[in-house]
Amino acid sequence: MSSTSIPLVRSAAAAADRTRGFHVEQDSWTDWPSREAMERRGQTRARRLFGMGGRVAGLAVALWFTFGSSSLKGDHELIVAGATVAGVVGIWGFLRWTPRMRVLPCVLWLALVLNSSLISLQLGGEVIAVVLLCAISMMCMQRLPLVVAVPVVAISVLLFILLVPESGWLGNLGTVLGLGALGYVARLDWEARAQTFRLLAQERAARAAEAESAALAERARIAREIHDVLAHSLSAQLVHLEAARLMLDAGAEREQLRERIVAARRMAQDGLAETRAALSALRGEFVPVGEYLGTLTANDGASLTVLGEVRPLTAEVGVAVRRTAQEALTNARKHAPGAHCEVRLSYLEDTVELEVRNGISEGGGELASSGSGYGLLGMRERAELLGGSLLAGPQAGGFRVLLRVPTP
Repeated sequence: MSSTSIPLVRSAAAAADRTRGFHVEQDSWTDWPSREAMERRGQTRARRLFGMGGRVAGLAVALWFTFGSSSLKGDHELIVAGATVAGVVGIWGFLRWTPRMRVLPCVLWLALVLNSSLISLQLGGEVIAVVLLCAISMMCMQRLPLVVAVPVVAISVLLFILLVPESGWLGNLGTVLGLGALGYVARLDWEARAQTFRLLAQERAARAAEAESAALAERARIAREIHDVLAHSLSAQLVHLEAARLMLDAGAEREQLRERIVAARRMAQDGLAETRAALSALRGEFVPVGEYLGTLTANDGASLTVLGEVRPLTAEVGVAVRRTAQEALTNARKHAPGAHCEVRLSYLEDTVELEVRNGISEGGGELASSGSGYGLLGMRERAELLGGSLLAGPQAGGFRVLLRVPTP
């Protein structure tokens, strides 16, 4: 995983930790249910329609038993009908206000439902009264903080018993309390589903962050590839053109100048080939590193030694070896033209090593000022990004570059 993606993954993990701690907070009596729970996020459309159909059917049955009963006489029927409408409006208002998490408006809407229930009960509409009371009990336990819900349910049941003691209160009490407990179970179910929904959303966010991080890392790799190809090609051309300029100032023969210009042209062709190779590498179409180094050293007149059991390298490791060899040989031509170069590629147990050595040239230094001077720095940064190291410096009468990169 790239270093860019680490903060994103850590933030996603922290969000998941906060979500896992949500139930601990929800055990507090003063906490509201989460918005996701009250909005039924993560619940299928079929389940919502089934629940809505069940509530509508229950209300229809209660209305049929209430208004089909002969106990309602005269104006009582109209009053009970009005109380029923008011109770339904109170339920609607309560459901609309609970996501805003404001206690007072919610309690006022419940008071409207409770008054409608008590009026209906006193005028003979016992069935619709009990239904409204059960709705209060369930909704309170589902949507309010428990410190508010439990007293509201207790007060409504107490008023029911005190005002209408002859209405079969024991059975109604058991029904209302049982539905209150059912409401609390539904609340827990909503919270569990909402937590799952949040975790899925966080997982999607983490995946999106990782994808974005991977895209940024890939852009950085492409930029690095283009930079390395251009830097190597243009630097090599600059070496030959600078040599041609020095030879021209020294009055060299035309044939010698022609050789330098042809060499610069060949470097341009090589740069074009390298660009194509880089594009192929970005598409995953790699030439084996050993084969590439063989071609590279043959063109530069250097010797190549391959040690250990040859095995495929990852794209990043292969690019690091290729670019380091290119830069090291270019530096050798620049600072020690004509000196012999030796390239050694070693496949070790869990690393791969590339060593480039060159001798000292008597004419070295004429082209040392050409180039940007950032070649070794770029090689070292590339190695460190892969967890490896790069050593470069004078040694044994010459210059040595040693790259070590771990392999999976």
